[in-house]
Amino acid sequence: MTIRVAWTMKLKPGNEAIYKKKHDEIWPEMLELMARGGTRNFSIFRQGLTLFAYQERDTPGDPNAPIDPIVWKWWEMMAPYMETNPDFSPVQEPLEEVFHAD
Repeated sequence: MTIRVAWTMKLKPGNEAIYKKKHDEIWPEMLELMARGGTRNFSIFRQGLTLFAYQERDTPGDPNAPIDPIVWKWWEMMAPYMETNPDFSPVQEPLEEVFHAD
């Protein structure tokens, strides 16, 4: 079974290029962590300052699982470029799936 989730995030003005550059240079350990966690597909799209993230997972994520230190380090590095919560996690607005076709 594939679990599909999507959400939006926001960039701070003027950070479009650096945000893309950081993801072009994503850490291999982040990719390994996502794969170990069951992520098969993860895309981020941008329109202006709005980011649209889409993820396909093998299993639903555990909302009670602790955040891996690699993820915290990534979030802290990205915090200057996007809207974040006080703990550096990105402000995320979940999206409802209203249609899907294979």
